[in-house]
Amino acid sequence: MAGRVWCASRLKAPEGTATEVTKSFVRRASNRLLHQLARLLPGATTLRPFFHRLRGVRIHGKIFVGDDVYLENEYPECVEIHDGVQIGLRTTIIAHTRGPSRIVVEKNVFIGASCVIAASPGRTLTIGEGSVLGIACVVTSNIAPRTFYSGERAKAIAQVTTPFTNDTDYEHFVRGLRPFPTKNRQRN
Repeated sequence: MAGRVWCASRLKAPEGTATEVTKSFVRRASNRLLHQLARLLPGATTLRPFFHRLRGVRIHGKIFVGDDVYLENEYPECVEIHDGVQIGLRTTIIAHTRGPSRIVVEKNVFIGASCVIAASPGRTLTIGEGSVLGIACVVTSNIAPRTFYSGERAKAIAQVTTPFTNDTDYEHFVRGLRPFPTKNRQRN
């Protein structure tokens, strides 16, 4: 008996509507096996993204996936990751909480180690292009483009003028940050 999966689809249905996808037991089991291999094997820019693509994660271009990263196990097709994204060690991305949702990580996003990104059921959570999430951020709502977020409950603390990519050194990135005034910091 095949399990039914509901996922927001950017190609076949209007934004916010659901499209049914049916997965067999074999497909679900192979997804879990590929997921475990992607979490444990080396190859942050080669093997790991390859295994996640096989699982159904929509990966556009070259990305970096750190050790022990958990990318949505039940609905991998509901996660979309664009070119230049770096996902740090032990980050968790969950596209279902009592029902599937969708997570879009736009180009040149840096996600620090141990971040948790979780979307609400039936909604799309977008992490804007060029934004940076500091270590151990918890993200449950959209992240503005080119913004540095930090803290246990992610808060915008600075505008990013230089994306933190593989080609950017740390000092250049830090010099490009434009802090928001303390009392005017954006809240999510």
